[in-house]
Amino acid sequence: MPYSLVSAATLGFDLVRLPAGGQVADVLLTGLGADAATLHRLAAGHPATGRPDAERAALAFRARRAHELAAAGVPQLRDMSAPSGDADDRSARLVALLERSTIGNTPALERLVRDDVLGPEHSVVADLDPAVATLAADVLADAATGWWAADALADEVRHELTGPYTTVAAWEPFPQPDLGPATSALAELLGELSTLDETGRHRWRLAVDATRAQRRPWAAAMHGAAWAAHVSGRTRTLAAAQLMAVSAFTAGGFSARDGAEGVWNALAGCVQGLAMSDLLDEESLLVLGAPWQMVTGRSLPLVG
Repeated sequence: MPYSLVSAATLGFDLVRLPAGGQVADVLLTGLGADAATLHRLAAGHPATGRPDAERAALAFRARRAHELAAAGVPQLRDMSAPSGDADDRSARLVALLERSTIGNTPALERLVRDDVLGPEHSVVADLDPAVATLAADVLADAATGWWAADALADEVRHELTGPYTTVAAWEPFPQPDLGPATSALAELLGELSTLDETGRHRWRLAVDATRAQRRPWAAAMHGAAWAAHVSGRTRTLAAAQLMAVSAFTAGGFSARDGAEGVWNALAGCVQGLAMSDLLDEESLLVLGAPWQMVTGRSLPLVG
């Protein structure tokens, strides 16, 4: 399945179930928020920068091989057989599959970096030297791939992919993308999520169980919010909010099983609704914000 910024919540569903998914989200956020100086920094950190042609060719070959290993290292849901047995057993087996299998893969992730994150909609890439943009995209794509398959790669291979980005990131913080009109409200929501204790996590799990019957209305509301982001030119803004939610999900102590059992979808709906609350109808906001209402006793704030 291809990834896109329009479906960032689906990408987040995969990331919260990967051991290093938070690092992948950080890499993508760097690309989304990158200014010209950041892209030049990333390009300068490329291992092939300043090397002779023969060394550049050897590095490119090793990178391709590392990407092949990463692509084969993480199982995908489409490759899994449907679980058998009675209804309860099938449900338990399905959750187990969801814990360790992804919807997309590393080639889809790399295309997302090159074609969407650093694609034509990026505010500075169009005016950048194409060679610099290509080198920066290499560094980001390598790092995202290395962290995606962190548990499936040998330490040396993972470091080859992630090392250049990690080195550049250590120089100084990267600029973060703008979250639009709901910046303050999103910061508050994600901050609360990041500091949850076991009681708070238990409330989210109960809220997920209580809202399962709203699956179809939830999907329609998510689509409506994504469409609102598209027509208002805020797709990248909404994607950034979802990627920041990945880090908050992990910091809040949720597990891959929580992600597989619906907690991520509940949170992603709240983030989607809040980020686009100035453009959504009241019914959609109620559906997307229902878990937040149950957990906190407060409605999603209206923005705008």
